[in-house]
Amino acid sequence: MGVAGMRVFEFSTAIVREPGKSVVKGLKSNPKAVPSYEGVLAEHRAYVDALAGSGVSVDILKPLEDFPDSVFVEDAALTFPEGAILLRPGAPSRLAERDEVRGALARHFANVLELGVGEYADGGDVLVAPETVFIGLSRRTNRLGAEALVRHLGTLGRKVAVVPTPATVLHFKSACALLSEDTIVATKALAASGIFDGYRVLETPEGEDGAANLVRVNARVLVGKFYPRTAEMIAKEGLEVKLLPVSEVAKLDAGLSCMSLRWAKPDEA
Repeated sequence: MGVAGMRVFEFSTAIVREPGKSVVKGLKSNPKAVPSYEGVLAEHRAYVDALAGSGVSVDILKPLEDFPDSVFVEDAALTFPEGAILLRPGAPSRLAERDEVRGALARHFANVLELGVGEYADGGDVLVAPETVFIGLSRRTNRLGAEALVRHLGTLGRKVAVVPTPATVLHFKSACALLSEDTIVATKALAASGIFDGYRVLETPEGEDGAANLVRVNARVLVGKFYPRTAEMIAKEGLEVKLLPVSEVAKLDAGLSCMSLRWAKPDEA
């Protein structure tokens, strides 16, 4: 679905937000795992360089000290060639982030849709595949939010499947990623769920579940540097692998996909 001739992992443009010093106060499941600001900033800059090196023009937004988690810009919006959707993040402390990204979306998109009151969804729970957009219900994405996304995505010409998110992961995309038109990388538990029937599913190797949060950007696949067996598995698929540090970002229950909003402009397809 979408713009003719485009593949959903082909991107020309991205929005990112530089982390503020307050990022060390970001949401995390392990209160003892406190990242350093310098560490997150270095990982973010390496990530931006990798996007640019993959042929993507990157719009870098200024830090927001009042919002420690705002570096994870994907949770506040969804972007497609046909338009953008402003979300309502499910964590109360992150809800106002949507207002801070609205202006950036307006600069890039004539068509910006919005979720309404009570409709909560994080972009980390949305996996875009060629024929289907998967929405994972989670602690951050509720049924009302998913139903609103079904309607909005329908206006953008997208088919949608609302699915459960494993209880042990924060976001749906913590456990899966699109690798190619017909291939998805997923953790063993999610691969066994049957959600991805019809797709070829590559399971993350034992002990590398975190590698499932990878990002295919044009001809390159961005993978956490501490997942060597996953990187080797992807390389065997004939794809270029770019290893990136994610140890500090991981302390905030985050990974590679959530640090950017990515899309292709229709006239650049």
